Amino acid sequence: MIRRLTSEILRHYPQIYFACHLEHTRARTNAHRLADRDIVLLGHLDERLPLCAGQLARHLGVRPSTLSAQLQHLESLGHLARRAAPRDRRHTDLFLTKSGAAALAATSILDPGRVNVLLMQLSPEERTLAVGGLTLLARAARQLQLKCPKQHRLSS
Repeated sequence: MIRRLTSEILRHYPQIYFACHLEHTRARTNAHRLADRDIVLLGHLDERLPLCAGQLARHLGVRPSTLSAQLQHLESLGHLARRAAPRDRRHTDLFLTKSGAAALAATSILDPGRVNVLLMQLSPEERTLAVGGLTLLARAARQLQLKCPKQHRLSS
């Protein structure tokens, strides 16, 4: 069952990507002053679920001091919030802010207009199911990224 579902995702995801993908490069000269690496970092964060800064540094393969400068920049722009972890105040939890979520949406590799048109081709019920499914896959993807670095291809 899992192999069939994996095959379906591998077949369908590129169709969505190619239908809605934007070709552009980013620099800190854009309206949100985000570079690609900033967008990658923000893409790991959630507005409600905390992510430990040390865990993120390990996952990204950078030293905590390297990550700290990037976090400081993104925090100064209002795109992320840092809070002492309630379970261990020596650790810092990271959260995506509303501003960070807006910046991510505005700098997405997907064209929002094309995604809107794509969704309009579905019934309201299908839209809800489609977005719910993607939300679940995105949550699982964040968990996978933290547990298993992407350095090596996993066998299926």
